[in-house]
Amino acid sequence: MTFKAEYIWIDGTEPTAKLRSKTKIISGAPAGLDALPIWGFDGSSTNQAEGHSSDCVLKPVFTCPDPLRGGDDILVLCEVLNIDLTPHASNTRAALAEVEEKFAAQEPIFGIEQEYTFFKDGYPLGFPKGGFPAPQGGYYCGVGADEIFGRDVVEAHLDNCLKAGLGLSGINAEVMPGQWEFQVGPLAPLEVSDQLWVARWLLYRTAEDFDVAATLDPKPVKGDWNGAGAHTNFSTKAMREGYDAIITACESLGEGSKPLDHVKNYGAGIDDRLTGLHETAPWNEYSYGVSNRGASVRIPWQVEKDGKGYIEDRRPNANVDPYVVTRLLVDTCCSALEKAGQV
Repeated sequence: MTFKAEYIWIDGTEPTAKLRSKTKIISGAPAGLDALPIWGFDGSSTNQAEGHSSDCVLKPVFTCPDPLRGGDDILVLCEVLNIDLTPHASNTRAALAEVEEKFAAQEPIFGIEQEYTFFKDGYPLGFPKGGFPAPQGGYYCGVGADEIFGRDVVEAHLDNCLKAGLGLSGINAEVMPGQWEFQVGPLAPLEVSDQLWVARWLLYRTAEDFDVAATLDPKPVKGDWNGAGAHTNFSTKAMREGYDAIITACESLGEGSKPLDHVKNYGAGIDDRLTGLHETAPWNEYSYGVSNRGASVRIPWQVEKDGKGYIEDRRPNANVDPYVVTRLLVDTCCSALEKAGQV
Protein backbone atom coordinates (compact mmCIF):
# COMPACT_ATOMS: atom_id res chain seq x y z
CA MET A 1 0.00 0.00 0.00
CA THR A 2 0.99 3.65 -0.34
CA PHE A 3 -0.05 6.92 1.24
CA LYS A 4 0.45 10.60 0.48
CA ALA A 5 2.53 12.80 2.77
CA GLU A 6 2.31 16.55 2.22
CA TYR A 7 5.70 17.93 3.28
CA ILE A 8 5.27 21.53 4.48
CA TRP A 9 8.08 23.98 5.22
CA ILE A 10 8.81 27.67 5.83
CA ASP A 11 10.82 29.36 3.11
CA GLY A 12 13.43 32.14 3.18
CA THR A 13 11.35 34.98 1.76
CA GLU A 14 12.03 38.31 3.50
CA PRO A 15 10.75 40.24 5.33
CA THR A 16 7.95 37.68 5.82
CA ALA A 17 8.47 33.98 5.13
CA LYS A 18 6.01 31.99 3.04
CA LEU A 19 4.76 28.44 3.43
CA ARG A 20 5.67 25.88 0.77
CA SER A 21 4.65 22.24 0.35
CA LYS A 22 4.94 19.26 -1.97
CA THR A 23 3.64 15.71 -1.96
CA LYS A 24 5.66 12.58 -1.31
CA ILE A 25 4.23 9.13 -2.07
CA ILE A 26 5.44 6.68 0.56
CA SER A 27 5.18 2.89 0.32
CA GLY A 28 3.98 0.85 3.27
CA ALA A 29 1.62 1.53 6.13
CA PRO A 30 1.77 4.96 7.83
CA ALA A 31 4.18 4.95 10.77
CA GLY A 32 5.33 7.44 13.36
CA LEU A 33 7.25 10.66 12.90
CA ASP A 34 10.64 8.99 13.31
CA ALA A 35 9.89 6.62 10.44
CA LEU A 36 9.28 9.41 7.93
CA PRO A 37 12.20 9.99 5.56
CA ILE A 38 14.06 13.25 5.18
CA TRP A 39 13.57 14.83 1.76
CA GLY A 40 15.05 17.62 -0.32
CA PHE A 41 14.02 20.64 -2.38
CA ASP A 42 15.41 23.37 -4.60
CA GLY A 43 16.39 26.14 -2.23
CA SER A 44 17.20 28.49 -5.11
CA SER A 45 13.46 28.68 -5.82
CA THR A 46 12.51 29.46 -2.20
CA ASN A 47 15.09 32.14 -1.31
CA GLN A 48 17.10 29.61 0.68
CA ALA A 49 20.07 28.81 -1.58
CA GLU A 50 22.05 29.89 -4.64
CA GLY A 51 21.57 28.06 -7.91
CA HIS A 52 25.11 26.67 -7.93
CA SER A 53 24.47 24.90 -4.60
CA SER A 54 20.72 24.67 -4.34
CA ASP A 55 19.93 21.54 -2.35
CA CYS A 56 18.24 21.93 1.04
CA VAL A 57 16.97 19.21 3.38
CA LEU A 58 13.49 18.72 4.86
CA LYS A 59 13.44 17.03 8.27
CA PRO A 60 9.98 16.03 9.57
CA VAL A 61 9.22 17.51 13.01
CA PHE A 62 5.43 17.27 13.30
CA THR A 63 2.78 15.16 11.61
CA CYS A 64 -0.99 14.93 11.70
CA PRO A 65 -3.82 13.45 9.62
CA ASP A 66 -4.49 15.21 6.31
CA PRO A 67 -8.11 16.40 6.61
CA LEU A 68 -8.28 17.39 2.95
CA ARG A 69 -7.27 14.08 1.37
CA GLY A 70 -8.46 11.89 4.21
CA GLY A 71 -7.75 8.20 4.56
CA ASP A 72 -4.20 7.37 5.61
CA ASP A 73 -2.73 10.54 4.11
CA ILE A 74 -0.84 12.92 6.40
CA LEU A 75 0.52 16.44 6.70
CA VAL A 76 4.21 16.65 7.62
CA LEU A 77 5.69 19.90 8.95
CA CYS A 78 9.44 20.03 8.37
CA GLU A 79 12.34 22.16 9.47
CA VAL A 80 14.93 23.12 6.88
CA LEU A 81 18.50 21.86 7.20
CA ASN A 82 21.68 22.33 5.23
CA ILE A 83 23.07 19.25 3.47
CA ASP A 84 25.38 18.66 6.45
CA LEU A 85 22.17 18.40 8.54
CA THR A 86 22.83 21.58 10.52
CA PRO A 87 19.95 24.09 10.83
CA HIS A 88 19.54 26.33 7.79
CA ALA A 89 19.88 30.09 8.35
CA SER A 90 16.11 30.44 7.80
CA ASN A 91 15.35 27.77 10.42
CA THR A 92 14.03 29.63 13.47
CA ARG A 93 12.66 26.48 15.09
CA ALA A 94 16.11 25.22 16.13
CA ALA A 95 16.76 28.27 18.34
CA LEU A 96 13.38 27.88 20.05
CA ALA A 97 14.11 24.22 20.78
CA GLU A 98 17.26 25.23 22.69
CA VAL A 99 15.45 27.88 24.75
CA GLU A 100 12.51 25.60 25.51
CA GLU A 101 14.86 22.93 26.78
CA LYS A 102 16.79 25.45 28.89
CA PHE A 103 13.65 26.63 30.70
CA ALA A 104 11.62 23.41 30.60
CA ALA A 105 11.39 23.26 34.40
CA GLN A 106 9.34 26.49 34.38
CA GLU A 107 6.70 24.81 32.18
CA PRO A 108 5.99 27.72 29.79
CA ILE A 109 2.78 27.50 27.78
CA PHE A 110 1.19 29.70 25.10
CA GLY A 111 -2.09 30.48 23.45
CA ILE A 112 -1.79 32.46 20.20
CA GLU A 113 -4.69 34.41 18.66
CA GLN A 114 -4.15 34.39 14.90
CA GLU A 115 -5.98 37.18 13.08
CA TYR A 116 -6.19 37.19 9.27
CA THR A 117 -8.12 38.87 6.45
CA PHE A 118 -9.86 37.40 3.40
CA PHE A 119 -9.38 39.04 0.00
CA LYS A 120 -11.34 38.51 -3.22
CA ASP A 121 -10.43 40.12 -6.55
CA GLY A 122 -8.03 42.50 -4.82
CA TYR A 123 -10.50 43.74 -2.19
CA PRO A 124 -11.08 42.65 1.40
CA LEU A 125 -14.08 40.34 1.50
CA GLY A 126 -17.12 42.49 2.26
CA PHE A 127 -15.63 45.67 0.77
CA PRO A 128 -17.52 46.97 -2.30
CA LYS A 129 -15.27 47.43 -5.32
CA GLY A 130 -14.00 50.99 -5.44
CA GLY A 131 -15.54 51.89 -2.08
CA PHE A 132 -15.85 51.14 1.59
CA PRO A 133 -18.42 49.38 3.78
CA ALA A 134 -20.05 50.90 6.84
CA PRO A 135 -17.55 51.95 9.55
CA GLN A 136 -16.34 49.46 12.13
CA GLY A 137 -18.72 48.72 14.93
CA GLY A 138 -20.97 45.73 14.25
CA TYR A 139 -18.57 43.36 12.56
CA TYR A 140 -16.75 42.04 15.65
CA CYS A 141 -18.38 38.72 16.62
CA GLY A 142 -21.30 39.81 14.45
CA VAL A 143 -24.04 37.85 12.72
CA GLY A 144 -25.91 38.46 9.49
CA ALA A 145 -25.03 38.70 5.81
CA ASP A 146 -24.65 42.50 6.03
CA GLU A 147 -21.85 42.21 8.61
CA ILE A 148 -20.23 38.79 8.22
CA PHE A 149 -18.20 37.72 5.18
CA GLY A 150 -16.42 34.41 4.67
CA ARG A 151 -18.05 32.34 7.38
CA ASP A 152 -18.25 29.31 5.07
CA VAL A 153 -14.46 29.37 4.63
CA VAL A 154 -13.89 29.88 8.35
CA GLU A 155 -16.10 26.94 9.32
CA ALA A 156 -14.43 24.69 6.76
CA HIS A 157 -11.00 25.72 8.07
CA LEU A 158 -12.04 25.04 11.67
CA ASP A 159 -13.34 21.60 10.74
CA ASN A 160 -10.13 20.80 8.86
CA CYS A 161 -7.98 21.83 11.83
CA LEU A 162 -10.02 19.72 14.23
CA LYS A 163 -9.91 16.72 11.90
CA ALA A 164 -6.13 17.15 11.81
CA GLY A 165 -6.05 17.03 15.62
CA LEU A 166 -4.71 20.55 16.02
CA GLY A 167 -5.23 22.26 19.38
CA LEU A 168 -7.57 25.04 18.30
CA SER A 169 -9.54 26.57 21.15
CA GLY A 170 -11.88 28.92 19.27
CA ILE A 171 -12.72 31.22 16.36
CA ASN A 172 -14.44 34.60 16.01
CA ALA A 173 -15.16 37.36 13.51
CA GLU A 174 -12.91 40.38 14.01
CA VAL A 175 -13.36 44.16 13.95
CA MET A 176 -12.91 44.77 10.20
CA PRO A 177 -15.15 43.17 7.54
CA GLY A 178 -13.62 39.98 6.15
CA GLN A 179 -11.28 39.74 9.14
CA TRP A 180 -11.31 36.67 11.39
CA GLU A 181 -9.35 34.99 14.15
CA PHE A 182 -8.59 31.48 15.35
CA GLN A 183 -6.83 30.58 18.56
CA VAL A 184 -4.25 27.82 19.06
CA GLY A 185 -3.32 26.55 22.50
CA PRO A 186 -2.67 26.45 25.37
CA LEU A 187 0.37 24.41 24.41
CA ALA A 188 4.12 24.26 25.02
CA PRO A 189 6.27 26.60 22.86
CA LEU A 190 7.26 24.14 20.12
CA GLU A 191 3.81 22.55 20.04
CA VAL A 192 1.93 25.84 19.68
CA SER A 193 4.34 27.09 17.02
CA ASP A 194 4.30 23.89 14.96
CA GLN A 195 0.52 23.71 15.11
CA LEU A 196 0.07 27.38 14.24
CA TRP A 197 2.18 26.95 11.10
CA VAL A 198 0.12 23.92 10.06
CA ALA A 199 -3.12 25.78 10.83
CA ARG A 200 -1.90 28.64 8.63
CA TRP A 201 -1.17 26.20 5.80
CA LEU A 202 -4.64 24.72 6.18
CA LEU A 203 -6.13 28.23 6.11
CA TYR A 204 -4.51 29.04 2.78
CA ARG A 205 -5.30 25.62 1.35
CA THR A 206 -8.93 25.66 2.52
CA ALA A 207 -9.46 29.16 1.12
CA GLU A 208 -8.18 27.92 -2.26
CA ASP A 209 -11.30 25.79 -2.62
CA PHE A 210 -13.47 28.91 -2.21
CA ASP A 211 -11.40 31.01 -4.62
CA VAL A 212 -10.55 33.34 -1.75
CA ALA A 213 -7.13 34.45 -0.53
CA ALA A 214 -6.18 34.79 3.14
CA THR A 215 -3.52 37.28 4.20
CA LEU A 216 -1.61 37.90 7.43
CA ASP A 217 -0.87 41.50 6.42
CA PRO A 218 -0.80 43.47 9.69
CA LYS A 219 -2.50 46.51 8.12
CA PRO A 220 -4.45 45.21 5.12
CA VAL A 221 -6.44 48.46 4.73
CA LYS A 222 -4.90 51.83 5.51
CA GLY A 223 -6.85 54.40 7.44
CA ASP A 224 -9.44 54.00 10.18
CA TRP A 225 -9.52 50.20 10.14
CA ASN A 226 -8.13 47.74 12.64
CA GLY A 227 -4.93 45.90 11.80
CA ALA A 228 -4.34 42.19 12.23
CA GLY A 229 -2.29 40.81 15.12
CA ALA A 230 -1.27 37.58 16.77
CA HIS A 231 -1.90 38.39 20.42
CA THR A 232 0.28 35.99 22.38
CA ASN A 233 -0.86 34.69 25.76
CA PHE A 234 1.93 33.37 27.97
CA SER A 235 2.44 31.86 31.40
CA THR A 236 4.83 29.77 33.42
CA LYS A 237 4.13 27.48 36.37
CA ALA A 238 5.00 30.32 38.77
CA MET A 239 2.69 32.73 36.94
CA ARG A 240 -0.12 30.22 37.13
CA GLU A 241 0.41 30.00 40.87
CA GLY A 242 1.01 33.60 41.99
CA TYR A 243 0.61 37.27 41.03
CA ASP A 244 4.16 38.38 41.90
CA ALA A 245 5.44 36.31 38.99
CA ILE A 246 2.91 38.01 36.69
CA ILE A 247 4.33 41.43 37.59
CA THR A 248 7.92 40.20 37.27
CA ALA A 249 7.19 38.96 33.75
CA CYS A 250 5.53 42.25 32.75
CA GLU A 251 8.38 44.32 34.18
CA SER A 252 11.01 42.18 32.46
CA LEU A 253 9.53 42.92 29.05
CA GLY A 254 10.04 46.65 29.64
CA GLU A 255 13.64 46.56 30.87
CA GLY A 256 16.49 48.17 28.93
CA SER A 257 16.48 47.32 25.24
CA LYS A 258 13.89 44.53 25.61
CA PRO A 259 10.91 46.46 24.18
CA LEU A 260 12.74 47.19 20.93
CA ASP A 261 14.42 43.75 20.87
CA HIS A 262 10.98 42.19 20.86
CA VAL A 263 9.09 44.61 18.62
CA LYS A 264 11.65 44.48 15.81
CA ASN A 265 11.11 40.70 15.70
CA TYR A 266 7.33 40.77 16.00
CA GLY A 267 6.58 40.92 12.27
CA ALA A 268 7.26 43.18 9.29
CA GLY A 269 5.22 46.37 9.12
CA ILE A 270 4.67 46.58 12.85
CA ASP A 271 4.92 50.38 12.92
CA ASP A 272 1.92 50.55 10.54
CA ARG A 273 -0.18 48.61 13.03
CA LEU A 274 1.12 49.68 16.45
CA THR A 275 0.16 53.35 16.21
CA GLY A 276 -1.54 53.87 19.56
CA LEU A 277 -4.93 53.65 17.83
CA HIS A 278 -7.27 50.73 17.11
CA GLU A 279 -6.58 48.93 20.39
CA THR A 280 -2.79 49.13 20.14
CA ALA A 281 0.03 50.76 22.06
CA PRO A 282 2.64 52.77 20.10
CA TRP A 283 5.40 50.49 18.80
CA ASN A 284 8.13 52.60 20.47
CA GLU A 285 6.53 52.77 23.93
CA TYR A 286 6.18 49.93 26.43
CA SER A 287 3.33 49.66 28.92
CA TYR A 288 1.31 47.08 30.77
CA GLY A 289 -1.98 47.23 32.58
CA VAL A 290 -4.98 45.31 33.83
CA SER A 291 -7.78 44.90 31.27
CA ASN A 292 -6.10 47.52 29.05
CA ARG A 293 -6.23 46.73 25.34
CA GLY A 294 -4.30 49.93 24.66
CA ALA A 295 -1.28 48.62 26.55
CA SER A 296 1.64 46.65 25.10
CA VAL A 297 0.93 43.83 27.53
CA ARG A 298 -2.49 43.21 29.07
CA ILE A 299 -3.13 41.49 32.37
CA PRO A 300 -6.68 40.07 32.07
CA TRP A 301 -9.01 41.28 34.80
CA GLN A 302 -9.63 37.78 36.10
CA VAL A 303 -5.88 37.27 36.53
CA GLU A 304 -5.72 40.25 38.89
CA LYS A 305 -8.86 39.00 40.65
CA ASP A 306 -7.55 35.43 41.01
CA GLY A 307 -3.99 36.53 41.81
CA LYS A 308 -2.53 34.19 39.19
CA GLY A 309 -2.79 33.24 35.52
CA TYR A 310 -1.19 34.63 32.37
CA ILE A 311 -0.33 37.76 30.41
CA GLU A 312 -1.21 38.81 26.86
CA ASP A 313 1.48 40.40 24.69
CA ARG A 314 -0.63 42.43 22.27
CA ARG A 315 2.26 43.58 20.09
CA PRO A 316 2.98 40.66 17.73
CA ASN A 317 1.73 41.11 14.17
CA ALA A 318 -0.45 38.58 12.39
CA ASN A 319 2.59 37.80 10.23
CA VAL A 320 4.91 37.09 13.17
CA ASP A 321 6.99 33.91 13.20
CA PRO A 322 5.63 31.94 16.19
CA TYR A 323 9.01 30.26 16.71
CA VAL A 324 10.52 33.71 17.24
CA VAL A 325 7.85 35.29 19.44
CA THR A 326 7.65 32.28 21.77
CA ARG A 327 11.44 32.09 22.03
CA LEU A 328 11.73 35.77 22.94
CA LEU A 329 8.99 35.61 25.58
CA VAL A 330 10.37 32.46 27.18
CA ASP A 331 13.93 33.76 27.20
CA THR A 332 13.06 37.21 28.60
CA CYS A 333 10.42 36.27 31.15
CA CYS A 334 11.86 32.96 32.33
CA SER A 335 15.30 34.52 32.78
CA ALA A 336 13.77 37.27 34.94
CA LEU A 337 11.72 34.81 36.98
CA GLU A 338 14.77 32.65 37.52
CA LYS A 339 16.79 35.68 38.65
CA ALA A 340 13.99 36.68 41.04
CA GLY A 341 13.76 33.16 42.45
CA GLN A 342 10.15 32.86 41.25
CA VAL A 343 10.35 29.44 39.64
